[in-house]
Amino acid sequence: MPGAEKRPASWLRFSGIGFEFAAAVAGLTLVGHWIDRHLGSEPWGLLVGLALGLVGGTYNLIRDSQAATREAARTDAVRPRAPDEDER
Repeated sequence: MPGAEKRPASWLRFSGIGFEFAAAVAGLTLVGHWIDRHLGSEPWGLLVGLALGLVGGTYNLIRDSQAATREAARTDAVRPRAPDEDER
């Protein structure tokens, strides 16, 4: 269909959301570990990094899920409905 915007497949979008969550947790945990090694504050840097990663990852997960829900509702409102068996 000309002019229609291309969207990635749903499995690709959901795997991207999961990867973002894992990357946020792992990345901030590694930053916390690095801080612990350089400041000698074990285990507090790691724990703070882990907590921030979980909070940030969860925030992104919820935000992306809400956007996907709004998009699905918008798509359903535009898509014509198939007639029921009784209407045929």
